[in-house]
Amino acid sequence: MKIVEHPHPTLRHESKPIRRVDAALRSVVAEMFQLMYEAEGIGLAANQDDLPYRLFIANLRDRGENQELVFINPVINGQKGSGEAEEGCLSLPGVYAPVRRPEKIAVTAYNLEGQEVRMEDVGDLLARLIQHETDHLDGVLFIDRLSEAAALEVKDAVSELEEKFDRRRAASEIPDDQQIAERLAEIEALYC
Repeated sequence: MKIVEHPHPTLRHESKPIRRVDAALRSVVAEMFQLMYEAEGIGLAANQDDLPYRLFIANLRDRGENQELVFINPVINGQKGSGEAEEGCLSLPGVYAPVRRPEKIAVTAYNLEGQEVRMEDVGDLLARLIQHETDHLDGVLFIDRLSEAAALEVKDAVSELEEKFDRRRAASEIPDDQQIAERLAEIEALYC
């Protein structure tokens, strides 16, 4: 497993809800945490690891907290306020830009024990992270939410990532879209 970079097709794949939690899924989650820590991230969605699961992980350890959080089938069901802050993404290395999002949210998800977890009035960085990662699960990247001016500022960096992807695909390092779609459908049949 590895973190895929923009414009990999799985990043635009709408993730499917997970129907069961078992040892294999727990192993995937453990590997996701390892990848996230190696990349020095604070959140990671399954489709960033080329998986079609509706699941993301988080740990704000570098902000004085150290709690591994797993969100399976998350649903944001309340939003308040609006604020702008800089975001980045492990699938868009080196790209940072301001994104406007609700300041407080409520979210419902399941944990690795299959228990429903409800979080009300979530704010600050955790609220932004939950929204960012839930966007991933819907096939939305933070660059899709930029103002026109911010999009222009990161255009060259995003183009460089796209050119790098094209070179890797031309070298047969990345499968074609059809092969990726078929593989994702096979994986979905197991858990979704």
